[in-house]
Amino acid sequence: MIKWSMVFQIAALTAGSWTLPAFGQAADEKLGKVHFETSCTPQAQQLFDRGMLYQHSFWYRASQNVFEDVAKADATCAMAYWGVALSLLWNPHSAPAEKNLVEGSAALAKANTIGARTERERDYLDALGAMYADYGKVDHRTRMLAYTKKMEQLAQRYPKDDEAQIYYALALNTSASPADKTYSNQLKGAAILEEIAKRQPEHPGVTHYLIHLYDTPALAEKGLDAARRYSKIAPAAAHAQHMPSHVFTRVGYWTESIESNAVSARVAASDREGHDQLHAMDYMVYAYLQIGQDGKARTVIEQMKAVSGFTETALAGPYALAASPARYAVERGDWQAAAQLQVRPSPLAHTQAITHFARALGAARSGDVAAANNDIARLAELRDKLREGQDAYWSQQVDIQRQVAIAWVMFAEGKYDDALSAMKLAADSEDATEKHPVTPGVLKPARELYGVMLLERGKAEDAFVAFEATLKKEPNRLGASVGAAKAAEKIGDSARARVYFGKVVALADGADKSRPEIADARDFMARRP
Repeated sequence: MIKWSMVFQIAALTAGSWTLPAFGQAADEKLGKVHFETSCTPQAQQLFDRGMLYQHSFWYRASQNVFEDVAKADATCAMAYWGVALSLLWNPHSAPAEKNLVEGSAALAKANTIGARTERERDYLDALGAMYADYGKVDHRTRMLAYTKKMEQLAQRYPKDDEAQIYYALALNTSASPADKTYSNQLKGAAILEEIAKRQPEHPGVTHYLIHLYDTPALAEKGLDAARRYSKIAPAAAHAQHMPSHVFTRVGYWTESIESNAVSARVAASDREGHDQLHAMDYMVYAYLQIGQDGKARTVIEQMKAVSGFTETALAGPYALAASPARYAVERGDWQAAAQLQVRPSPLAHTQAITHFARALGAARSGDVAAANNDIARLAELRDKLREGQDAYWSQQVDIQRQVAIAWVMFAEGKYDDALSAMKLAADSEDATEKHPVTPGVLKPARELYGVMLLERGKAEDAFVAFEATLKKEPNRLGASVGAAKAAEKIGDSARARVYFGKVVALADGADKSRPEIADARDFMARRP
């Protein structure tokens, strides 16, 4: 076991040149209202509530700093170290780095050494302990499921403790199976939070976690109210400005998503929160591409290169830096550019996979089968590495990427029937799961790519079905709208062609002049008023 003093030394060294937020500038009233009752001294209690304000908006460096101040204000406050351990888990939708698990485990050990003063506090410590128990032997998802069970018990034991209910609702979301299309966990968690929202309308966590719970195509409309409230509840938190775009992305409100993330990126930059800044910028790139404003997307990508203040072992920053250039090439159908993308060094296998997938797809679409196969082989290696690490979700996502790339290699080789069969299976696999919160979406939906393949083989009716299915899941995607319009035109269905070409024109009202498909849509609408 490491000594607690060493944890703070490690944390200080890790922070490097990062500057911690100037907490006086992020006034409590600009972060919402939270009261988490503890048995600590009045001064420590006040600080603890402030720490929870940051924690509920995923501002982890800030919350950890405040919880450390709680420990200084009251050396007998065991819950201060609970707060530190909670902060070190970072975003609960991803597995924390091993370093964080080491430090968080030490924090919980310190809390238990001090000893909690109440049974309730002991129960909180016990529940969080499930996230750290045997972390070197037990995988993240298994620990998350154990933690969710502990939080369920805690919520049942203290039905009037809103914080217990809130963290149980969040655990229901983070432990939900991406293959569960009944969304039972999400709906259960949302029902809990909707009730709490009535009596705590300014609680940042309630509104924040409702957005996460509704962050799926079938439920997204339910999240619009929370999306529009959260940024006003916590205007000083970069994450609070970004989170509404999770819902805006799901319903295809691209302008609103851009506005939300522009503010988030600006706030994050001022606080030197590199992960939040890059995360918001990736969402901006995605949205700009959906309205054909490629020049603005390119500008954001260039600006991303200058962002610092993030760690390579955490997902948000490295993912954004890999995904944005890849989606810029793939969304625009610039296959040569996609094939020539450089893989950014990263210890995260699924982050590297994004670029290898774009390269493989670009090479296959350009007719360079040998190059595509090289990247496909690398995708298989990365998938296996994730499997060895017991990362079921990301290993599946990388394998879907591999399947899509293989299908397009078959297509390039003239094995059209095999290619279509493989592409359909990949689309079915992708539709059976969910996107991760770290991303606004995959580079290009497999179902949409299946539609493209069908259309190129002259199967316009089947292609139209595929494009419409894509749009049902991901409304207002520009590529799928273009595909549906072209398929309808090929079929000879002028009414449906007009509907979808009209959608393309509306989506791309302020688009650049670089995309021929947008010019074709405008020409169609001009010829058929």
